[in-house]
Amino acid sequence: MIPPIVFHPAFEAPLPEGHRFPMGKYGRLAETLLARGLAPRGFATPQPAGADLLTLAHDPAYVAAVLGGAVPRAVEKDIGLPVTPPLVARSCASVGGTLLAARLALAGGLAGSTAGGSHHARRTQGAGFCVFNDVAVAARALQAEGAIGRALVVDLDVHQGDGTADCLSRSPDLFTLSIHCEANYPPRKIAGDLDVGLPDRLGDAEYLAVLSARLPPLLDALRPDLVFYNAGVDPHRDDRLGRLSLTDDGLAARDRTVVAQARARGIPLVAVIGGGYTDDIAALAGRHALVFEAMAAQAAG
Repeated sequence: MIPPIVFHPAFEAPLPEGHRFPMGKYGRLAETLLARGLAPRGFATPQPAGADLLTLAHDPAYVAAVLGGAVPRAVEKDIGLPVTPPLVARSCASVGGTLLAARLALAGGLAGSTAGGSHHARRTQGAGFCVFNDVAVAARALQAEGAIGRALVVDLDVHQGDGTADCLSRSPDLFTLSIHCEANYPPRKIAGDLDVGLPDRLGDAEYLAVLSARLPPLLDALRPDLVFYNAGVDPHRDDRLGRLSLTDDGLAARDRTVVAQARARGIPLVAVIGGGYTDDIAALAGRHALVFEAMAAQAAG
C-alpha cells in the first residue's frame, strides 16, 4: 500500500505580494502528488493543534501571544512572516499534520505530511519562517501519551535545526541529528545531540558519504521507536538559500537512503518537507515530492 499523506488547505496562507517565502509550494505539492499517483485515496486531514498540544514544546506565554494575535514586532521580524490569523491557522494545522502523520507512521510503518519541518521555532519564540516547531510538539505529545519512548529526528534541511534542539533539550530520549551547511543560517547555532556542519558547495557523492557514515550507526545505537525525517530540499544547488550543491538525483538518493535505513531496521518513519526556496514553484514541488516517491517505492518492496 502507498503510505498515507497528510494535507490541509490551511497549509497555504496568503502573504504580501512579492514576499520571498514560496507559500505556493504547498498547494502545488498536493497537486503534484495526486498527478503522480502518490495519493490514490486522497489525503488524510489533520486536526489543527491547540494550546494544550503546543505548550508541550513551547513556552505558554509565547503560545498565548501567537494564538491571541499579540506577537511582539521584534519576534515577528525574527519569524520573517506576518503573524496574521491565516498564518496562525497555518501554523496550527502544520503541527496537527505532523502529529497525524506520525500516528499513521506508527500504525503502518511510513507516512508523511505535505508541510512541517519548522525547525527554527524555539521554545520561547519563532524564527526563520517558523512559528511553532511541529516535530518537537509531535514528539513530545507521542512520548507523553506513551506511544513512543524514544525518537530520532533526522534533520537534513540545509539549515541547522536550532529550534528543535532547543525544544527537545530537556528530553534525552528525543535525539536530534542535524546535517547542514555550517556557514548558513542560523548565525548562532543551538547545539543538538549530533550536529554535522558541511562546507559550502558540497556535492552529491560527498554528501551521501557523510549521511551513510553517520545515520546507520546512530539508528543501531539508539533503536528509536520512530524516526522524524525533515526532508528539506534546500541543499539543492539551485536553492537561493542553500549554499550546497545537491542535484535532484542527489536529493532522491538521500531520501531513499534515509527511508531504507529506517525500514531495514523495522523503525517507523514520518517525513515532513522542511525548507526549499526558489521562484520556480513547479520545480520546488517536484523536489518535495521525492521523499513521498521514496516512501512509496520502499512500501512497494
